[in-house]
Amino acid sequence: MDDRPDLGGLRELDRRVTECRACPRLVAWREEVARTKRAAFADWAYWGRPVPGFGPPDARLLISGLAPAAHGGNRTGRMFTGDRSGDVLFQALYDVGLASQPTAVSADDGLELYGVRVTSPVHCAPPANKPTPGERDTCRSWLVQELRLLRPTLRAVVVLGAFGWQAALPALAEAGWAVPKPRPAFGHGRRVWLDGPDDHPGLDVFGCFHVSQRNTFTGRLTPPMLRDVLRTAATAAGLPTAPER
Repeated sequence: MDDRPDLGGLRELDRRVTECRACPRLVAWREEVARTKRAAFADWAYWGRPVPGFGPPDARLLISGLAPAAHGGNRTGRMFTGDRSGDVLFQALYDVGLASQPTAVSADDGLELYGVRVTSPVHCAPPANKPTPGERDTCRSWLVQELRLLRPTLRAVVVLGAFGWQAALPALAEAGWAVPKPRPAFGHGRRVWLDGPDDHPGLDVFGCFHVSQRNTFTGRLTPPMLRDVLRTAATAAGLPTAPER
């Protein structure tokens, strides 16, 4: 078994992701948002393209969300960067010791992730934050390729939200891991073990409520709940974490 990560392959994959125009509705929406902008960001040159994954190519832990936010990742060009959901996620990653800083405001703000990569099953910002099942399925090949490239080092995945869970499990199966049948249902704190392909190690998959404003503002997902899932997943992945405060 060759445990070396395919660094060039992941960089090339990220480059190709940014050029994708496979879903006409998403292409039209992301580009319209980039033209019209939000008043608060009128001086920004919006990214307006598919947003690739972010984090080291030898990550042991993958966090998979839903899709970029129209005025977040679609503006900044980096997953979960520049929006309220990212504020919650990166603060928690910092608290657990998996990020160099608690904020993410732009792609050049110096943020580093330690052993963690952040991605999404849909790479374009969708209208009303709701990609269609067809758009999710069209985008799946990118996630499958990403998972295969991460396979030498990847040991755990945190999936944010039920939509992301429905997208991630088929992608993991296509990438070679053995997903149980019937397919496990999503739940916050859910932990599912997947046997690995060939002679590769298996994988722990964790469910977590999405870090959306709807969940965080209502208390459905609290910072301690998020930190607990991240800390448990990091431990499963063999990553060191910061002591609880």
